[in-house]
Amino acid sequence: MTEKGKEQNALFIIFGATGDLAQRKLYPSLFNLYKKGFLCKRFAVIGTARRPWTDEHFQQVVRNSISGMEDTAAQATEFSRHFYYQSHNVNDVEHYVTLKKLAEKLDEKYKINGNRLFYLAMSPRFFGTICKYLKSEEIVTDEGYNRVIIEKPFGHDLQSAVELNDEIAKYFSEESVYRIDHYLGKEMNQNILAVRFGNNIFRALWNNRYIDNIQITLSESLGVEDRAGYYETAGALRDMVQNHILQIVSLLTMNAPVTFTDVDIRREKISALKALQLYTPEEVKKYFVRGQYAHTEDLNGYREEDQVDPNSTTETFVAGKLHVNSMN
Repeated sequence: MTEKGKEQNALFIIFGATGDLAQRKLYPSLFNLYKKGFLCKRFAVIGTARRPWTDEHFQQVVRNSISGMEDTAAQATEFSRHFYYQSHNVNDVEHYVTLKKLAEKLDEKYKINGNRLFYLAMSPRFFGTICKYLKSEEIVTDEGYNRVIIEKPFGHDLQSAVELNDEIAKYFSEESVYRIDHYLGKEMNQNILAVRFGNNIFRALWNNRYIDNIQITLSESLGVEDRAGYYETAGALRDMVQNHILQIVSLLTMNAPVTFTDVDIRREKISALKALQLYTPEEVKKYFVRGQYAHTEDLNGYREEDQVDPNSTTETFVAGKLHVNSMN
């Protein structure tokens, strides 16, 4: 035990380590675990991506991403020393051979005992390939636990999501797969169930007799920045609505679960989503609008961004009205 929590020994392998998600979310999150004592001495992080970075450059990027969070400069430096980089083509099996050697070296150095977490912060079209090679090249170990962590978007429609799920299931058991929606990690979202079902006042009032409508706003001040290539294939509806917003909708409209286990909560969330009214194409036009952000003094318009079609119709704004068909 450490002073603040139980230390975990693990090797993190992050695919897409040079990307926006890793720098804005993952490295600060790992640093928070480090400060709380859950990560201390027996952990290491391998970052992989196409860019030809060195360990030293990668460690500097990590320090930049946690700037302002550290108690001392020495603390940030010590944390970043656990980070290692390997330039990697996810489609090249030979690169996994090199990755395995580095993983084994770090496992021995930090006495990690084979515990490995694979974070796939990349386009979903690579998920199946990565999982296949992790298994075939024996980077997945039998000594400790193995976890594969997948960020949204999980496919681009129902068919691709089912196919992707089936592909991953060939190489990892369901208990080893973690599908992450990082919006659920926000403090207010984590507290919705406690507010609704742990407070007798709110519990009595949270129904259609006292609530006329619920308004959810997810707003950002930044443009797409270096995500334009991805955003052109997704748009705000796939990037924000079908995951983040629907997760929040389910938490706000679900019935009380029998217990607060993940299984019972998931069951009630699914029931809440099934209670949403399905729209005809004409009703979609009536209840939803789309738009794009335009040029301002401080920001390029969406169509002016690199990798964006000058005539793009990809939406960066969505507003819509959902109807919940529920007794409550």
